[in-house]
Amino acid sequence: MITLNSISLLRSGKLLLENASTTIHSGQHVGLVGANGCGKSSLLALLTGDLHPDKGELSFDKGRGLAHMAQEIDALDRNAVDYVLDGDIELRRIQQSIFDAEASGAHEKLADLHEQLLRADGYTARSRAEQLLNGLGFHHDVLKKNVRDFSGGWRMRLNLAKTLMCPSDILLLDEPTNHLDLDAIVWLESFLKRYPGTLLVISHDRDFLDAITDHILHIEHQTLFQYRGNYSAFERTRAERLQQQQAAYDKQQKLRAHMEKFVERFRAKATKAKQAQSRLKALARLEDISAAHVDSPFSFVFPQANKMSSPLLVLDKAELGYGGKPLLTLNLNIQPGSRIGLLGANGAGKSTLIRALAGELPLISGQVHQGEHLSIGYFAQHQLESLDFNASPLLHLQRLSPDAREQELRNFLGGFGFYGDKALETIQGFSGGEKARLALAIIGWQKPNLLLLDEPTNHLDLDMRLALTMALQSFEGAMILVSHDRNLIRSTTDELYLVHDGRVEEYIGDLDDYSQWLVQLRSKERNEQREDKNEEKGEVVSSAQQKKEIRRLEAERRKALRPLKQKAEKLESQLEELQSSLADVDELLSAPSIYEEVAKDQLKEYLARQTELRRQINEVEEEWMEALEDIENAEMNSP
Repeated sequence: MITLNSISLLRSGKLLLENASTTIHSGQHVGLVGANGCGKSSLLALLTGDLHPDKGELSFDKGRGLAHMAQEIDALDRNAVDYVLDGDIELRRIQQSIFDAEASGAHEKLADLHEQLLRADGYTARSRAEQLLNGLGFHHDVLKKNVRDFSGGWRMRLNLAKTLMCPSDILLLDEPTNHLDLDAIVWLESFLKRYPGTLLVISHDRDFLDAITDHILHIEHQTLFQYRGNYSAFERTRAERLQQQQAAYDKQQKLRAHMEKFVERFRAKATKAKQAQSRLKALARLEDISAAHVDSPFSFVFPQANKMSSPLLVLDKAELGYGGKPLLTLNLNIQPGSRIGLLGANGAGKSTLIRALAGELPLISGQVHQGEHLSIGYFAQHQLESLDFNASPLLHLQRLSPDAREQELRNFLGGFGFYGDKALETIQGFSGGEKARLALAIIGWQKPNLLLLDEPTNHLDLDMRLALTMALQSFEGAMILVSHDRNLIRSTTDELYLVHDGRVEEYIGDLDDYSQWLVQLRSKERNEQREDKNEEKGEVVSSAQQKKEIRRLEAERRKALRPLKQKAEKLESQLEELQSSLADVDELLSAPSIYEEVAKDQLKEYLARQTELRRQINEVEEEWMEALEDIENAEMNSP
């Protein structure tokens, strides 16, 4: 259990928490939310001991330990698997002790050390580490590469895998999905759902929070508010509270009226029928969401383009790639009102396609036809670095429109959160989120009729993500979106295209279907890796019939192992219950009063109970170890 009692926290002269109290019970999965700069990461730092409260008390029981994701990597010369295994400190200690005992000839210690290794799941550790890396998108052929050979984003995935490898009863994650694609996010969700300990996670991905949390801790007005349920439940509950405030309610009604007007305007147009239906489906959901964010500082639209062409952009028999080597082959026709979401794994070519459409990447072959009035608004992460760090947000827009009135520019920037003096500050010290908001403001000001958005939400908080969703809802031009934010894709696109195996094809299905497809794809890849290992051993699979036989044998192997694993799990559960009971008896026997003359009979009863529990523990422990050995032998002897 984690308890914060009247905590106050001051950072860089800013009061983040004031007399804040809350209790998080063991096993709860808690989403930590609030505006940027409200103190979410600082609250996690209190738990790790990197910060200390200025006032109040913080207490919690780490149990097996507290795991949190580091932001830096030191062991650059470790290979990927060994680096992840380093996350299990106790495992590494046992392994080093075994090495030292063998080197010194202290063989009498080895039996106990190997028993410790068994209890620490040491014999399956490497396999578990490889499974973590595979789930986070690392292919089997890169697992032996050194950490220094990976890019920054992939190193952060290594840090995440190392954190998940650490045995813990408390897990702290700060934006774990930032460097993940949708494939890896889906896998991480399934992993965290099974995590039995207490989870505290900061994330701006509402679908991710919905999937893994059962409580929300909201930092607002230097206070902690805890809500039961996932993020959607939090939004509904908070909306109900805010609607009781008349001003907030009035603002929500205006927002709802704007959305309904948009839908009605497009419903009558046959060419927009599909788009209108998509907006109708999103309307009910966004209605609740918007109500929970009526106090958001962000509210903007993408102004309507002056002119439109039909088609806007066409790729004909296009080959895209680098160094003359094709990565994608496709035909694509983008019409006014096209609203396309791109799906596919990292490296499949989504960003390559966006770059080619934006004119940053020339075609290897084929043709590109641009409409006469095509005007592209292109957002990509690398463009944040091309902003003038010595200029203010206002100056960025003034350079685009020297004749525009300053008040008009400032009003527009205010919708993106640049109020008052903030619009006049140089952006040198701006955060990633502030730079991303400015880049979107620059795009919107230029009135594009085709938006190309490559991961626009990476640095945006939940309030700004909602504002962007609303703006894209009412955008009348065409849009192609790459994002791991499923809510954004679901709420703003009408068509999904899958980038896979060098092709770009319309995906018939929704995001839930895509998640299922990913699960099936991963299963297929694991089977192929298993077959590759068999080939390395000389067991060459040369025919479809042999492959079918291997799949049959694998199914039989899993079926044979199932009762063995169930038996081991049952024994392990019994063992934990007996050890807990023994701990209770030991605690009773530690009290001085139990040894007084008046408690003689009770002492006798406790000692007998202690002896019996120890006997049962020895028996069950021996059965459990035999069950684990049976599993290991079955796995080794299986075909």
